[in-house]
Amino acid sequence: MSTQNSDALATKTVGEGPDRAVFLHGLFGRGRNFTTAAKAIGETHTSTLVDLPNHGESPWTEDFSYVDMADAVADSLRSGAAADGPVDLIGHSMGGKTAMVLALRHPDLIDRLVIVDISPVGSDNGGEFEHLLGSLAALDLGALASRTDADEALQDPIPSRGTRGFLLQNLRSTDSGYSWQPNLDLLYESLPTIGGFPDMSGREFTGSTLWVGGSESGYITEAAEPVMRELFPKVRQITVKGAGHWVHSEKPEEFAAILRSFLNR
Repeated sequence: MSTQNSDALATKTVGEGPDRAVFLHGLFGRGRNFTTAAKAIGETHTSTLVDLPNHGESPWTEDFSYVDMADAVADSLRSGAAADGPVDLIGHSMGGKTAMVLALRHPDLIDRLVIVDISPVGSDNGGEFEHLLGSLAALDLGALASRTDADEALQDPIPSRGTRGFLLQNLRSTDSGYSWQPNLDLLYESLPTIGGFPDMSGREFTGSTLWVGGSESGYITEAAEPVMRELFPKVRQITVKGAGHWVHSEKPEEFAAILRSFLNR
């Protein structure tokens, strides 16, 4: 695995296959969350795992915009993964919305598109993330002596050990104590925008598109289907039984098989 970290977006490269894939993570995630999936297609694809703006090792911005974020990824692709031709783009949740906006604004960069458990409409599931990020914002970082302290402090508001582990991957120990690597304040303030979707009317992406949902998640609704089909006329839908919102981490083998099947040339 190699790492590229420039003034633009931080990326990691996984696999050595002849085709190119790019993965975009969800809110408070990071590129390496998709390492397992990228390794699963490593024979056919060389994958670029992107840290989106305000996440991981990528720069912070002054405000949150899906259009700006999609354009930033597009700039990174033009000089990197997509320099020799279009790539397969896979995005989850916030990264899925970014991927949709990117495909609609820069269709020349994308061959096949995979959207994981998110829709091109505003969602009312923001309460979940408002609770999670609010719990992180309420944590007294100055009182922490260890990562275990943070985990214990979050046990009441966030009972799920897996969810706490996912969030605490973003806690960094510095010389002056603990801090969040992502731009927590901006992301927390921007939750209404993150839960929304920009107006993309009049645009469409005509490449092959796969819409993957978890059967136990509420982010893909019947009301969203007409909008999805209008923007992405070549979409087909798959639901992974027993999976919640984090389909790729909850059902990694099923997700890998779906990717291999859809991206296989």
